[in-house]
Amino acid sequence: MSDIKPEEVSKLQAYMQHKFKNNGFALKIREKTKDSVEVILNGEFIGLIYKDEDEGEISYNFDMAILDIDLKEIV
Repeated sequence: MSDIKPEEVSKLQAYMQHKFKNNGFALKIREKTKDSVEVILNGEFIGLIYKDEDEGEISYNFDMAILDIDLKEIV
């Protein structure tokens, strides 16, 4: 894992807003861990994006946990 730079955060945030057609996405740099950012949707933390660099190729992985109690609220 490598550190995420502020310009990457801006691009990732714009990507999330565009991809999901929702301007409520905001990304926040974590204070102690620099290889990931918090994903906030309409003020609520929903997951993390991790940066991965392997053999010169960079990818970003979005990790979102869904609790069973969250599913009960939908039905």
